[in-house]
Amino acid sequence: MVKRSKGIRSKSRNILRKKPRDRGLSSITRALQQFEEGDSVNIVIDSSVHKGMPHIRFHGYTGKVEGMQGDSYLVGIDVGKKHKTLIIRSDHLRRVQQ
Repeated sequence: MVKRSKGIRSKSRNILRKKPRDRGLSSITRALQQFEEGDSVNIVIDSSVHKGMPHIRFHGYTGKVEGMQGDSYLVGIDVGKKHKTLIIRSDHLRRVQQ
């Protein structure tokens, strides 16, 4: 019997799959985008960029930028009654359209 894998990307085949026309590396503008403290952002994981990737359980969440840590952003989200702060690179963030 083979032991089941329980890594950080397990059960993520559908979530992290890209559409055929979006395959490959994303544009450089996604990595160079800037956010200000207090901006609302959506967490949309780009599976072609492994650095600064949040856990797949946070894919699709919306949070607020609380600050910076190096080149990454501190994003605060509410999960149930808990407040969590994630460290995410700008490749995996998209500004919420107001």
